[in-house]
Amino acid sequence: MKTYDTLAAVDLGSNSFRLEVARVAGDQLYPLDSLKETVRLAGGLGDDKILDDATQEGALACLQRFGERLRGLSPDAIRCVGTSALRIARNADAFLSKAEAALGHPIEIVAGREEARLIYLGVAHSLPASPDRRLVVDIGGGSTEFIIGHGLKPHERESLHMGCVNFSQRFFAGGVIDKAALKAAEMSARVEVERIAREFSKNNWQQAIGSSGTARALREILEQNGLSEKGITADGLARLRGLMIKAGHLDALELAGLRGDRRPVIAGGFAIMSGLFAELGVEQMDVAETAMREGILYDLLGRFHKQDMREVTVDEFMRRYHIDTRQAARVKRVALDFLAACGGGTENDERFLDWAARLHEIGLSVSHAGHHRHAGYILENADMPGFSRTEQARLALLARAQRGALTKLPAFSGGAVPDSDRLLVWLLRQAVILCRNRADPHLPDVKVEAGSKRIRLSLPEGWLEQRPLTQRALEEEAAHWHAVGLKYALG
Repeated sequence: MKTYDTLAAVDLGSNSFRLEVARVAGDQLYPLDSLKETVRLAGGLGDDKILDDATQEGALACLQRFGERLRGLSPDAIRCVGTSALRIARNADAFLSKAEAALGHPIEIVAGREEARLIYLGVAHSLPASPDRRLVVDIGGGSTEFIIGHGLKPHERESLHMGCVNFSQRFFAGGVIDKAALKAAEMSARVEVERIAREFSKNNWQQAIGSSGTARALREILEQNGLSEKGITADGLARLRGLMIKAGHLDALELAGLRGDRRPVIAGGFAIMSGLFAELGVEQMDVAETAMREGILYDLLGRFHKQDMREVTVDEFMRRYHIDTRQAARVKRVALDFLAACGGGTENDERFLDWAARLHEIGLSVSHAGHHRHAGYILENADMPGFSRTEQARLALLARAQRGALTKLPAFSGGAVPDSDRLLVWLLRQAVILCRNRADPHLPDVKVEAGSKRIRLSLPEGWLEQRPLTQRALEEEAAHWHAVGLKYALG
């Protein structure tokens, strides 16, 4: 795998968009450039969960500016990640196609727990080594992530749908702050946090760390106004609550350290922080200077240094679901040999074909009947650290399409499968058929000719005649492909 001396991360948060560029020196990253724009994506979501046009326009303009900064960097050295607002927006797909065009790079949407993992990775790399278990809390614009970890490894991860933007809109519309609104917002936060309190209460960690904008803003306000000596404290939050109620309105809130871009969402962020302090028993919280964007960079660096979290996840799933490793290795070997025979694919294609072959029997843990459908469901919906939602969907498609009629799959019947994915499906299906008797098929001199509308598989002379069951299966396979518009010839 190639290595790069410069990496870049784009974090499409629900409150702000951020771009971070860093220089690689061994296993370390050194910041070169950082951009931030307050887009407030979560604020553009209506009750119908549709992202409004004005917010989209602002976001696209920001991404065009980010795209200019990314020019000249290798596409493989850039990772762009979307979070809470894009997870729930009903028109996210339509927006993403425009966003990717504006930015010039693909954008991945990550699940809440994967967002939590990336946050912890970024925070942990900025902290000194410690034997303590740490609670990391990140209050974003649309969600709040909770992680307990030790060293660089997260142990517990959760994401709750509450953020400084949606809480500010919900409880402090028009900027009005009063005792009743604050009480209602804090209680709502406590109700959400109560769901995870058993795993994240103070008995499970020794140090609390806050990350991202809300935590940093609250620290600055508390320290600069003499409400706290260091970091965020329960007593400081209580005193700040009194000042907010006394002000009565955001416009009247005159506090040192409160920046203009943070003012519209500070009340919602405060309510969430106060609620989680009370529910988890937090007395004092330090604040990290790093967050998710640094986690994205370190995760990307790990992929280039043979420390890809996705590999760890695939290995763990093979163990957890008791996959027959020898059969997985056979199918993988045949599929990759066939890929090489037809001219090879991209490094990313090889990687996904490898993972799909190793996990294609994961559904057997549920039932033999329809195990390919079970495999697709597991891979699309399971918590898979390191994988984005888009990557899980691709892996699930390969597993689900490993056998049976392709016309039953909406993506194939609708013609929405890219040529690269269609080829990977074909390769996996042939490997599964040829390894059906769970033995090495011994296939020297195989030739594969693959085009957009035709595939030809040439096997050694006389090989099929000695295997009538396989011959019948391949003939049926050809019929399945003809049904979706691909001519499949056996030579």
